Amino acid sequence: MTTDGSTTRGPRRLVVAALVAGLVVTACGSTGPTASLSGSPSTSGAAPSPSPSEDLSIYTQIEGQVVAIRGLTPKTPVARKVVDQAGMRDIVTTSFHDQNPESLVKSTESLYKALLLLPATSSLDTLWTDLLSSQVIGLYDDITKRMYVLSSTGTIGPAEEITYAHEYTHALQDQAFGLESIIGKATDQGDRALARTMLIEGDATLSMSLWAQANLSAAEIAAVGQATDPASQAVLDRTPAILKEPLLDAYTDGLTLNLRAYAGGGYAAVDKLFANLPESTEQAIHADKLASREAPVVVTLPADLATKLGAGWSVAMQDTLGELQLQILLRDAGGAVATIATAAAAGWGGDRVALVEGPSGAEGVVLDTAWDTTKDAEEFALALQGLQAKLQAAGRAAAIERPTDLRVVLLTGDSPTIVNSLEHAMGFAGVGA
Repeated sequence: MTTDGSTTRGPRRLVVAALVAGLVVTACGSTGPTASLSGSPSTSGAAPSPSPSEDLSIYTQIEGQVVAIRGLTPKTPVARKVVDQAGMRDIVTTSFHDQNPESLVKSTESLYKALLLLPATSSLDTLWTDLLSSQVIGLYDDITKRMYVLSSTGTIGPAEEITYAHEYTHALQDQAFGLESIIGKATDQGDRALARTMLIEGDATLSMSLWAQANLSAAEIAAVGQATDPASQAVLDRTPAILKEPLLDAYTDGLTLNLRAYAGGGYAAVDKLFANLPESTEQAIHADKLASREAPVVVTLPADLATKLGAGWSVAMQDTLGELQLQILLRDAGGAVATIATAAAAGWGGDRVALVEGPSGAEGVVLDTAWDTTKDAEEFALALQGLQAKLQAAGRAAAIERPTDLRVVLLTGDSPTIVNSLEHAMGFAGVGA
């Protein structure tokens, strides 16, 4: 996130190896994860491509099969390239740095560390590039309109075929709906962008699940499902939840979102979701919230927040976390039991988070949340006490405010003085819980 509120973005349309196999053999047989990172891939480090005859006989065949399943007519051919591990790492790393300037990554890193979502000594840049380059086995880039599939040998097997079915679905989505327009150009609406990524990735996961069932043998699916890469799994295991889980949930929760629509009306019903996009992860997760189109509450922070804090202060970033990331905050940073974190984040109405920066490296965070009912707000405030305690144990000051029955605000900073200044700047003097 940056001074204009933009949010760091992981690589665009990536299939994550660790979940591909598992998703193929669950639900209706889907495969998995891709993440969202803006960027124009380079082509260095490419392995030899398959022969033209193999390329046409396998990839072109898969394209036709996916078109028949998904029901979207392609408008133009999609360029393809098979790359090796070094080539894919180069694509992912270049894309990440092209689309996420250093200032953006640093601001996001500071926010996550201030909320205990990242270890104090970690590098967000390193964590992201290690995660994505270790997990990615396929990519459709919706800027260059080109497809990349990882193969360490240059040959095409069931894993590459499954990946291609997923990625070609993204190409069809892009030509039919415009992937960039689905995500939108707003740079301070991370929760909305995540919800729409769930729609995109869940659709491709469903499509390639159906493709795998129709075109791979049980033995081939089992072989893919049993394939493991200890090195990739080790990277995934050590990646903080705030980076890993939204990436993976885009596939798991996204698949559920699309399955609900598909079960009720086939791909025509899925297409209706693209015509009326989800506005929040709350809508994407909860069928009733999506059906009623419960709109997020717009939460705004004082326009003069930095001025009220004093000379040398600035608002470095703003964004919206949403229900899904608040779950992660309560559980991973706050230590809440998973079921408690999930229940406490439910009933979300809206939120706004801001990182403020001041003289001599001083920092503070404001997380202002709105809730559907008083009970929802009380549950969140209670669960938030775990994070407050952990922040204080880590040497940071923290306060929880309840300015109204439906509003809960977390303030944290390097010192009690900063939190006190935030309380006054927010108009909470004497209100705190």
